[in-house]
Amino acid sequence: MPHPDGSVSTRKELAELAARRDALRQAAALEDANPRPTLDAALAELDAAIDALAAATGGSGTSQPDGAALDALHAERRLLRALFHEAPVALILVERDGTVRRVNQAAGELLDTGSGYATGRPFRAFVNLPSRAAVDSLLASVVRTGKPRQVRCELLTGTGATECELTAGLARTRGDADQLVVAVRAVPAPAPRGRAAAPTRKKAGRAEANAQPLAGSPATGKDAPSPVITAMTRRLDLMTAVARLLLENAPLNETVALQRCAQLLASELTAWVIVDVVRGKQLRRQCVIGGDDRPSAEAAQTAAAQDPEPGSLPHTVHDTSGSQLITHAEDAGILGGAPDGVPLLMLLGATSLLSVPVAAGGHCYGALTLARRPSAGHFGMADLGLVEEIGEQLALAITMDRKVRRQTQVADTLRYSLLPRELPSVPGVEIATTHLAATENPEVGGDFFDVYPTPHGWGVAIGDVCGRGEGVPTVSATARHAIRVLAHSAHDPADVLTVANEIILAEEFSGRFVTACTAHLQWRDGALAVALGSAGHPAPLLLRPDGELRQLRGGGLPLGIFPEVGPGLEQHDLSAGDTLIFYSDGLADAHRPGQGYFDDQLPGEVAALAGQRPVQILARLQQVALEFCQGKVHDDITMLVLRVGEPPGPA
Repeated sequence: MPHPDGSVSTRKELAELAARRDALRQAAALEDANPRPTLDAALAELDAAIDALAAATGGSGTSQPDGAALDALHAERRLLRALFHEAPVALILVERDGTVRRVNQAAGELLDTGSGYATGRPFRAFVNLPSRAAVDSLLASVVRTGKPRQVRCELLTGTGATECELTAGLARTRGDADQLVVAVRAVPAPAPRGRAAAPTRKKAGRAEANAQPLAGSPATGKDAPSPVITAMTRRLDLMTAVARLLLENAPLNETVALQRCAQLLASELTAWVIVDVVRGKQLRRQCVIGGDDRPSAEAAQTAAAQDPEPGSLPHTVHDTSGSQLITHAEDAGILGGAPDGVPLLMLLGATSLLSVPVAAGGHCYGALTLARRPSAGHFGMADLGLVEEIGEQLALAITMDRKVRRQTQVADTLRYSLLPRELPSVPGVEIATTHLAATENPEVGGDFFDVYPTPHGWGVAIGDVCGRGEGVPTVSATARHAIRVLAHSAHDPADVLTVANEIILAEEFSGRFVTACTAHLQWRDGALAVALGSAGHPAPLLLRPDGELRQLRGGGLPLGIFPEVGPGLEQHDLSAGDTLIFYSDGLADAHRPGQGYFDDQLPGEVAALAGQRPVQILARLQQVALEFCQGKVHDDITMLVLRVGEPPGPA
């Protein structure tokens, strides 16, 4: 229809025509598209274009309502509204821009929304995705030409996607702009030959065939529980299943837990489930779960490869930490688009959406989005509340998992600082160490060892803090660093342990104490002079090349108990081939029921290792200790083996 503003309106109509053409092409390309309504709509667009070109030079006027007949007009309107509401045919009054203005009682029952829900919503929101382009073109054609049009399409009704025939025409009323009246007729399903026509039903699909009863769906049978009880029972069952899934997955693997939870929701709520999680400060797509058939798997794979776009539903829910329920999705691009330009919503064939934040304690980790096909019905408030609770459970599980991971990383950092992996090279001496963490109580232990240079030689230290858990790493680090620092000014191990005891007492470590053994090494006259100091730690073993084994004296009191520790002190000159074996009490105390302690057979095992290198000695002792306790290590086992070689030449 020509407009006074000439070229501006023409350009606008051409742009709208091009947009509808593109929408028709996308609809025709869908796998389950019905070509007939798309073809009809294309022909209608062509007719409208021809009419518009023919009338491009013409004009039309508009009539104004007669002001003297307002009373009669109001009475006429009241009568028309009553007839419209009570008409046995489903009628929908639509504005020229496609917004539903009024729905009569029959149409409300067909859509299963009531007569008030649809008012103000776009009419296309109640049309299944493959049919929307055809219906948009139908309405636009009626507006432009004024001629009635018909089209077959699928409407989203109370029973799913129902095949319907729409007849649309202009309603020319006095005093108002023209509006469209859309009459809806459900198309009966074709009956098999020789039988009566079957009642109209929704278009069946895989989701319908596999669907569980939805939360809140009516119960059937004479003795069936009420719908409320059924809904509450299913809600409780699903929440229990999610809780069990998260507990059984402990310690939590975040990726696995999210995927399993998505699979559970997809099965129980008959929906596509999309999980998006923040990675590196950006919202990333974690997984998309839908049907098991090949087309569904391919659609899920395509959707999973697309990170949520800014402005999309998942992105908005994450940014605002607020849930959204869209019973009838109007915007096909609400989930973003696939690489080929087809909106993901159309790719999934979904028409109803809900999205909730995966959030707890003021922190949002991402968004959990569910999309449902028409055959499974639309989401309601009960579904939204249920998924919100599940989103919070997931967030709590992620919070605990990440907290444990951070604590583990801190513990590992502390352990590596107390148990250095690389030791400095001591001239003429071969040194190897090993540490085996407890399996029965995997909290951070208190074992430490160190090898360090001193002004007159080299120092060696090994120790253990009584107890485990919180606070132990601090005590262990204090003891280790105090011994290292003190050894730079006092090479006598007894003096080093005495001052270290004073430092630990001054820190008041809540009754924790430390056992330690230190040694000072110095080459003198072709022999390695070793000064050993002990503060309640297991004494080292001295193994000669000929297999002779000596348990050194040790002695002294642990550090951090009494002001006077009286450390044990002894001197030894070692020759080439002599080996010192330091170890923590975890090795001596390794045990199993009925077999005593490994300390009883330790001397025999060590004596059999004469002449072997430190790494070989450590490997063998660790192997026999694990076999003895059947792999159940109750306390950390730390060992340091020092084997004397040839004296170094002159510097």
